[in-house]
Formats: sequence, C-alpha cells, structure tokens
Amino acid sequence: MKKNWLLGCLLLLAALPAWAGGGDKDGFSVLQWNIWQEGTMVEDGYEAIADEIARLKPDFVTFSEVRNYHGTRFCDRIVRSLAERGETYYSFYSYDSGLLSRYPITDSLTVFPENGDHGSIYKMECDVHGRTVAVYTAHLDYLNDAYYNVRGYDGSTWEEIPVPQTVLEVLQVNDASQRDDAIRCFLDEARRDVEQGDIVILGGDFNEPSHLDWIRETKDLYDHNGLIIPWTVPLMLDNAGFADAYRERHPDVLACPGFTFPADNPRVPVNKLTWTPKSDERERIDYVFYHPHPAIELVDAVIFGPRGSICKSRRVEEQTQDPFLLPQGVWPTDHKGVLVTFRFR
Repeated sequence: MKKNWLLGCLLLLAALPAWAGGGDKDGFSVLQWNIWQEGTMVEDGYEAIADEIARLKPDFVTFSEVRNYHGTRFCDRIVRSLAERGETYYSFYSYDSGLLSRYPITDSLTVFPENGDHGSIYKMECDVHGRTVAVYTAHLDYLNDAYYNVRGYDGSTWEEIPVPQTVLEVLQVNDASQRDDAIRCFLDEARRDVEQGDIVILGGDFNEPSHLDWIRETKDLYDHNGLIIPWTVPLMLDNAGFADAYRERHPDVLACPGFTFPADNPRVPVNKLTWTPKSDERERIDYVFYHPHPAIELVDAVIFGPRGSICKSRRVEEQTQDPFLLPQGVWPTDHKGVLVTFRFR
C-alpha cells in the first residue's frame, strides 16, 4: 500500500506542467503581464489578477500599466491579496511598472524613472538557490507608436493619416519616442550584471513590435503594408546579446505570430479594445528577454490569455500554432501575457 501511495505521488508530480509551482530548485518561471491599469477597466479584474498569479505561481512577475489606485501601491496590495490566497510574494516599486518575486529581494534600483507617458524600467535582485538573478520590468513609451502609422493612424493621437511609404518615414516617427533611451539605460545597468556573472531577465510591454516579426514573409500580412522594418528596441537587445524567449522557442513567425495585443475580452466593448478600428493592429509587443547564461536553459514560452484578438473591430480567434495557457475565469486586461520557464543546468 505504501509503495503504491509513493508511486502515485511521483506520477502526480511528473504530470505537473512546466509552468506550475514557483520556487522549484530545478529552475524558475517569469510572467510578463500588462494588467491594464491594475485590471480596473474590467469588472472583477483586480481579483482575477490575484487569482491567476496564485494559480500559476510564477517565480517572478513583471507588470505593466500599474497605476496605484485606491490610495495604496498596487504591488503592496497584490502581495497582501496573494497572502490571503496562501502565496508568499515580495514586491519592488509600483507605478507604471511593478515587480513580484517568490524570493526575498536583496537589492533594487530605479533604472529609468517614470516620466509621464514615456515609460519606466525597474530592477530587483534575488538569490535563487545560490545564484543572483537580476529581474527588470519595463513599460516603454506608448507615444509615437510608429507601427500605428503604418496602419494609417497617428501613433500619438490615433487619428487617421496617410500610410507612410518608406521605412525611413516610419523610423523617423519611431525616433520621437523615448523607448530607445530607456533601453540604453537598461543595457548600461545590465552590462554590469552580466560581467558579474548574474542571470539577467527583462520583461515588459515595449509598445513596439520586433524586427523578427516584420520580415519579408509577413510584409503583406497584418496590415504591414509591404514594409520590412528593423524595429529598434528589440534590435538593440538582440545586438547586445539578449534573446527573445518567445521567438527563440517559436521561431516560425507565420505559424506562431504570438500576438499579445489587442486581446479580446468578452467583458469589454470592442471599441475599447482597439486603437485602429479599421485596420489589423495585432502585434507581439509584450516580451521576456534573457541574457544567455551557462547556468540556465530556456525550457518553454507560452502565451497566457485568451485565444481571441481584435482585428478590424471584429473579435477573432487565432488559428495558429501558438501555445496558449488559457485563463481560468475573468480576463482582466486587453493584453495577453507571456509565461517563460527556465531550467538550471
């Protein structure tokens, strides 16, 4: 009887999915999640955020669109809500971006301070079974979103405009944002982490597509209007040796476009979920990047959220090979998240 009970326990543990169970000595998981003003745009959204984190138990959470409503810091409040659900987390900062960790935080830093709508980057360090892991969160400038211009919408006011005809035109608009400035600050700080031998993770809503997605094979899809664009923020990270976890795990752009915005949400009218009502604005703008390290290997990367997206003001269900981790109840936001799992070698 005792042998059968032990065997049953072992089989149950083996059956757990890769994303389950934070604090695993074999590795760690990172959830990047834009929570749309703390879920306040959706009825019961805040409770859904807490419920999903308690269910998934990611080791680290990088939040975007934190607003500190209700007179208290969001990350402090969510830590208390998770404790009520039996989960212990630690937090650093909480405005525009935020960070959660299942491990005590040993150090923290403001890398790019929040400045109106121009973004933010924060950093925390944790000791994970004897290894220093530096986790950064970013919510980058959402003004001058040049990928909207390609669709015939002004990225600052979202009014209709003539579609740019050249890549140069698009990049000139892109240069007006502070996204590149923020990433330069990140790279300056992260370089020291890498030199010290630390594990470095960056999660965020960059409000910018990837150069890996706007390529020859996709130039006539998704209202790219024939343009192949070297989007600068992911390219800067690529050139600095950082890897895009989702695209590393799923390199086929056509089979796995990995759209994270705009996510369909049955509790919200379509016109509240789209900035460009007449075009296909589906993009992958939420990322988890990491610097390759001899102590870790990438295990998996999945889209967390509903299969549904908004395309030309219509609710559509993605017919792709993207792996989805579906929500259990209320979906609290207009983005889909990215959940990435690493294993220690």
